[in-house]
Formats: sequence, structure tokens, C-alpha cells
Amino acid sequence: MIIKIDTIESDEIQIYKELRESAFRSDRSFIADSPKVVNLILESDIEVKSILATQEYYDEFYELVAKKGVPKVYLTTKEEMGKIVGHKIHHNCMMHGIRPDDITLDEADEQIIMLDNITSSENVGSIARSAAALGVGTYLLPKSSPHPFNRRALRVSMGYAKMLKIDVYKDIFETISTLKKRGYRVYAAEVTVGSTMLRDLQPAKKWVLIMGHEGRGIAQEILDVCDEVLTIEMQKGIKSFNVGVAASILMYELKKGV
Repeated sequence: MIIKIDTIESDEIQIYKELRESAFRSDRSFIADSPKVVNLILESDIEVKSILATQEYYDEFYELVAKKGVPKVYLTTKEEMGKIVGHKIHHNCMMHGIRPDDITLDEADEQIIMLDNITSSENVGSIARSAAALGVGTYLLPKSSPHPFNRRALRVSMGYAKMLKIDVYKDIFETISTLKKRGYRVYAAEVTVGSTMLRDLQPAKKWVLIMGHEGRGIAQEILDVCDEVLTIEMQKGIKSFNVGVAASILMYELKKGV
């Protein structure tokens, strides 16, 4: 049954107002938006609590919503949805879901992408999308980075973050140490003296790739505990790639060793 919502002040939809870009509740609630992202999640095993959408969306996709058995299906206008997010929107649906539990390192795949304090939701989402596309199945990041299931990151990943095993680590040094003990070769992406040029890389089968902060890169004390530092060859005068682009190039090359 579709429940019509006439005002954003309705108690039924407060969750959509509360969880904007990076907010989460303790029950792991998240908000997704745009038909591509919402539909991808509807086709997954992720728990969906409700959908808030326009009649146009339901006219096209209601069968998918019904098949999922979504408990609460709300109808509103695009204008009212825009009031919720605080600006004009171009999509016509939003979804309240419960993100999967984070994994432990025991459950990690043999290829891992790991972030060190990346601050941009767009970069977190872009890297998630590339990892899913390239078959790098585990995503490690600190609490200081946006979560791949925050609204903007999830949208940038086109919802493909749902395909990744995610772990939010507490201490990067302890995590690196644990991974090395488990047979992972730990690569860091950085421009340093003595680093390995990407053309000379001999990829390990079991690896972790660490991507650093957008501006500061990776601190020297972290580089010191990694097995190898990788640098992508660039034209003279160009200092670096965007971190999302660099992660994609490096993951692609590392996958060649698998």
C-alpha cells in the first residue's frame, strides 16, 4: 500500500531529514537516493525499511518495490523531496535501508583497498565503484573518512559499495601489522624517492593498497611500515593524479598479478 505524504513535517519521514550526507544512526540506518542506486539495493539482500518517491518512480518501478516487500512505501512530490535535502533535486526517489555489518579482517578478501584519512565523500564513492568493477572485494577505512554508505558516497559509487566487504579500522599501524602477519604485501601509493615506478611493478597475489589523504598524502611513519611504495609515471610538472583516478589505475595493475 502506498502512503501519501503531503508535508515534510510528517513524523513518518523524519529519518529522511535527519540522515543527510554523513549521518548514521546506531542501528546502521542509511539513506540512498536516485533510481539507479535505489533499484540496485532493491535487487540486493540489504534490508530496506521504506521508500519515499514520486508517482513517476512508482509508475515505472513499483513491481520491483513490491517484490522486495518494502514495509513502508511513501508517495510525495519532487518539490517536497527537495525541501528535505535542502536544495533542488533531479532524482525522484529516496530509500531508508540498514547497511550490512562491517566485517572483521578474518573475512577480508585477498585483494584489499585501504584508505588513510581520505576526507571527500566523492573520492570514497569513486574508489568503491572502481574496486567493485575491478573485483577488489574488501574496503578498509578509518572512522575519520566518510563511510561508503553515506548518501553522497553511495550515490557516487552508483550503489556498488553494496558489493564490497567493509571494515572501519581503529589503528592503521595495528591493522597493517595484522595484515602483514596474514601474508598480505602492503603497497602504499605515494611519490617518494626510491619508490617503485608502476611500469616496474611485480604484483603479489595477496595485497593491500593504501591510498592517502587528498592533500597531505601518506605520512612517512606509515610508509615506513609498508612493504613497497608505488608511483605512477606522470609528465614533468604534474605532481599527482586525483586519488580516485590513481586508485583505479593502481588496482588495475595490481590485479594483473592475481
